[in-house]
Amino acid sequence: MSQSIQAIVRDVQGTGASRRLRRAGQVPAVVYGENQEATMVAIDGTAIFYALQKESFHSSLLKLSLDGKEVDVIVRDFQMHPFKPAVLHVDFQAVDAAKVIKVKVPVHYINAEQSPAVKLQGGRVSRLIQAIEVYAPAANIPAQLTVDLKAATAGQIVHISDIVFPEGVESVSLKRDENLAIAAITGKKR
Repeated sequence: MSQSIQAIVRDVQGTGASRRLRRAGQVPAVVYGENQEATMVAIDGTAIFYALQKESFHSSLLKLSLDGKEVDVIVRDFQMHPFKPAVLHVDFQAVDAAKVIKVKVPVHYINAEQSPAVKLQGGRVSRLIQAIEVYAPAANIPAQLTVDLKAATAGQIVHISDIVFPEGVESVSLKRDENLAIAAITGKKR
């Protein structure tokens, strides 16, 4: 299920115009990529603020409704206000849903508390990364990658190659022959 965002094209640009937009409850944004010129748009500030709170929003294909036509986009970058709960700017990249793209996908660690390292050896699991860059079809970007630590033992290092990737998804690091560590398990070996 893809999420939909309403946007309107904006004609004026610059600091003053962006401030006026934000005071009106809008957020300035830009849509670029996929053989098109960059388009300046404005989106609803409240809707995008709450959408950015969801982890799945950052790694999923979105439908941007732009003056009657829908464009497939992904969120590439966003800026938040330093102390207010407000979004200052969002960058969207237009993508072709049939092509393979490079995107960051969050990593979830499960069953760590049931592992022998934690249960029997008084160890801890140190999560070294929270997201991994992958190549995935734009229409089938995984919401998350899961690492099962049920069999983890003290002193073990979990690497990217230990992740079971979904069909059609490949790690950028593994394609470069870089098998990075993603978790370290401490504890007393017996």
